[in-house]
Amino acid sequence: MARNKYPEETVEKILQASRRLFLEKGYEQTTIQDIVDQLGGLTKGAIYHHFKSKEDIMDALGNRMFADHNPFEAVRNRRDLTGLEKMREVVRITQSPEWSLLSRQSMPLLRNPRILAENIQNNQKLATPLFMELMEEGLADGSITTRYPQELAELLTLLPNLWLAPSVYPGTREDILRRFRCLGEMLAHMGLPLVDGEILALAEDFFLKLEQMQEE
Repeated sequence: MARNKYPEETVEKILQASRRLFLEKGYEQTTIQDIVDQLGGLTKGAIYHHFKSKEDIMDALGNRMFADHNPFEAVRNRRDLTGLEKMREVVRITQSPEWSLLSRQSMPLLRNPRILAENIQNNQKLATPLFMELMEEGLADGSITTRYPQELAELLTLLPNLWLAPSVYPGTREDILRRFRCLGEMLAHMGLPLVDGEILALAEDFFLKLEQMQEE
């Protein structure tokens, strides 16, 4: 096979085909061969040249989703929202149908220690400063009153990806919802009333669909 002169195009084809298959068939049900079959002549070797595993493809899709649909950028220049309202809007954006589905599909990957460690490091590096930016806005406009803005910004990127992930911290749907309500009450008592009725409803829907996906 001739050397590919346009590796970026190959990566894009792999990601587009994988994204489509993960959404249609599910991550667990999609094989590398399924992806190859969608690539019009490319081989497994071409995929493994760019991605070590199917897990790496999903990780790349998550990074692409964040880069292309960064919820923090979507709210950054909105003057009609307080810092707290911007934070709630970030949560709502990440629960859009496609984003939510990919999140559910990728959750089992957190069983992989390497991916879990990378997830924690990426959130610490990328998401915590963005939450802190909104925290400072909320402190300035009075919608947030916490004495621990930095610590809560860190918790917002840590607990949802560990304590609320059944692949990391096992529990039934009701167990996880109780944790979510506990987290919401804890944040509210510390001056960050992030979890309102709409966000609670989104969480209930997310974990219901996650449970249904695991039962299939």
